[in-house]
Amino acid sequence: MSHHIFTVFIQLTHLIFYESSHEHTVRLLFYIPSRRISSSTLLVLRISVQCFHHCLFILDGRFNQLHTLHIHLANLGSPEAIIKSQAEIPNLKCFVLSCVLPTYDYDSLIPPLVHRMSNLEKLGLHLTIHVNATFIDGNNLKKYILNHMPKLNIFSFDLHSIASINNLIRLPLKEDIHQAFRNFPCTQITTRIDYFLEENWVSLRDTRPFEHEIFIQIIQSFPFMENLSVNNRHSQNQKQPVASMNDNHNLSMVNYCYLTRLSMRPVHDDYIEEFLLNTKIYFENNITLDIDYKSLQRVTNSFTREDTRNNCIKIKQLNLYNEIQYPKEIQDYFPFAKIK
Repeated sequence: MSHHIFTVFIQLTHLIFYESSHEHTVRLLFYIPSRRISSSTLLVLRISVQCFHHCLFILDGRFNQLHTLHIHLANLGSPEAIIKSQAEIPNLKCFVLSCVLPTYDYDSLIPPLVHRMSNLEKLGLHLTIHVNATFIDGNNLKKYILNHMPKLNIFSFDLHSIASINNLIRLPLKEDIHQAFRNFPCTQITTRIDYFLEENWVSLRDTRPFEHEIFIQIIQSFPFMENLSVNNRHSQNQKQPVASMNDNHNLSMVNYCYLTRLSMRPVHDDYIEEFLLNTKIYFENNITLDIDYKSLQRVTNSFTREDTRNNCIKIKQLNLYNEIQYPKEIQDYFPFAKIK
């Protein structure tokens, strides 16, 4: 189809072949990297294609007058086809790249491509990225993207970083991102960084244990967090004996001042103990707790355990699962809670 467009419309300057709705996206096919798919008049191209190597074909010199390219990919991975051209793309002034699926290849594909666009004035990146140790933050973007764009005036990015929470040293805040751009001469920088950990609602799920330090990092990065969901069936590796906790000055207490809802299902008993022990976690009042009844019963020693009682007193609503009837002792243990 793409071959027919450029052979029929030989003086084409603008081609908009793009639908913003994913459900109705029609992708232009570049199965054969034929030089017949080319134009010396095309200036503006907005297009949806399947793979990243289609993007490289478009930028290999076949559209040598192109100054604006908006390209939407289905997936962004290392190209299967061999693309030899690594030449500069001097005429391109505006480049916007988006992708439906997450990518593992951001570092190896995107910075090298953008570095070829030395005269770029407007850049947009809208991607979901799997990362190993750190998120794609302001310092990363400045070092690997912006410092190579001397003529850039507008940089708009919507980057979703996906990482294993156990690999993180520190979660950057939006203020950290803006700080990285403080001295950069761009006239407009629009940021939206999403860690799948929203400021008010954080959801933690992994196949590896969450140690106590993880919960410290979360509250440091999201101090106004109101809702927390924990899903992990694996026991903690660094759990300390209960008898030693009061004497351990190195174990920092986590203070959840703004938390109003805590959901813990399904979880290993270690995480219930993590949140109910008053030597590890401090709650303000008015917490709604979603939890499995049998797990709660085990951790509280059938609602008799003293060192979990203080945090249980601060529960205003207790949503129990897998139990139709509960004993009278549970209401005494959660004296201010409405139990469902």
